[in-house]
Amino acid sequence: MDSQKEALQRIISTLANKNDEIQNFIDTLNQTLKGVQENSSNILSELDEEFDSLYSILDEVKESMINSIKQEQARKSQELQSQLSQCNNALENSEELLEFATRSLDIKEPEEFSKVSDSMTHLMVDFSQERQILQTLKFLPVPKAPEIDPVECLVADNSVTVTWRMPEEDNKIDHFILEYRKTNFDGLPRVKDERCWEIIDNVKGTEYTLSGLKFDSKYMNFRVKACNKAVAGEYSDPVTLETKALNFSLDNSSSHLNLRVEDTCVEWDPTGGKGQESKIKGKENKGSVHVTSLKKHTRSGTPSPKRTSTGSRPPAVRGSRDRFTGESYTVLGDTAIESGQHYWEVKAQKDCKSYSVGVAYKTLGKFDQLGKTNTSWCIHVNNWLQNTFAAKHNNKVKALDVTVPERIGVFCDFDGGQLSFYDANSKQLLYSFKTKFTQPVLPGFMVWCGGLSLNTGMQVPSAVRTLQKSENGMTGSASSLNNLTQ
Repeated sequence: MDSQKEALQRIISTLANKNDEIQNFIDTLNQTLKGVQENSSNILSELDEEFDSLYSILDEVKESMINSIKQEQARKSQELQSQLSQCNNALENSEELLEFATRSLDIKEPEEFSKVSDSMTHLMVDFSQERQILQTLKFLPVPKAPEIDPVECLVADNSVTVTWRMPEEDNKIDHFILEYRKTNFDGLPRVKDERCWEIIDNVKGTEYTLSGLKFDSKYMNFRVKACNKAVAGEYSDPVTLETKALNFSLDNSSSHLNLRVEDTCVEWDPTGGKGQESKIKGKENKGSVHVTSLKKHTRSGTPSPKRTSTGSRPPAVRGSRDRFTGESYTVLGDTAIESGQHYWEVKAQKDCKSYSVGVAYKTLGKFDQLGKTNTSWCIHVNNWLQNTFAAKHNNKVKALDVTVPERIGVFCDFDGGQLSFYDANSKQLLYSFKTKFTQPVLPGFMVWCGGLSLNTGMQVPSAVRTLQKSENGMTGSASSLNNLTQ
């Protein structure tokens, strides 16, 4: 009996899958039918416009010719009227008539008697050539589908260059239409559960570059079609290109209570602990706080405002670690790095007093500060009381004799055991740690009296890859920090 139920269940599952496939095929046919109706309507409308334009041109030519004929008729009529008037005047005066007759007898060539001809043959028009051209009017052929060559396409620096070609030469093509969309599925595009196609119209060449992209999906689909003056051809076979990059957000569940965290932004909030504590006591904790201005600072070189988190802590929303507390004003990323090369950028607010940027193991203690343990690496910027810029690891400090950039780029080569920091604008190397990561690492950030914003979904820039090859083995390392003072 159980085997029969299993067999029936398999049949039901197979029928359900077939039903989905048929429904998807019906949706595709409906879309195609709709496209055929729309295209035919557009073609008829454009054909009417073309013939209306031809009629308009012919009407203009006809009107111009009629005007020329009327003007010539008026000119000749005026000349003949002038001669007729002269003849009438001569008849009124006999002497003048006789004298005119005598002079007329002396005219030997009849053509000289009247220099105005009644012939209008020089205004005749030969329409045979135009008639032949009009009779040869025909539909433009539908362009063939272009072919995208994945080998010729380039994915680099958060840009994608798509290259295609026509299967055969077609000098009637006016432009191309390129479409793309992001996806997390390899292979051919799916009918359902996919994002809409983005359209780039009027592409004149056979290559186009999409730049400034955020690679927040694993892949991107591309297709292109050719258009002449009358009609668009079929789409090319879609091509899927990999757009691999590290995407992460800040983990609000374990961040310090004095930090206000939203996705990829973190801001110091001096009232966070008190506000959170009062909400916990009132059993109305909603996970949000309000930012107010900071009014008090301590006099120590490292910022250390009064602790505000003295009550019980709310449980973490995700993850198993406790919230950072005490003077560890830290928040980690929510995605661990376990292999490969990755890159992200950080920008600090102009008035930020102190912040750190780096990576740490998941085991970083809730009281630990970035760079003061052997499980974290960072560069630290201090604008409070004195300006310092330094690399930190295992409670050792290396002062950096460079200008603090507007944006800091972080390069993490997990397999190669390298953590490097760059000026994100100029790609100047600021500092590199050389180590061996024994555990997965998380992006880590400390901020006090200010805020940071992240830019993720970025590929490792080509300039950084080049610098890594040339600078590898020539920069500072974690081991060198062991010889420095605190």
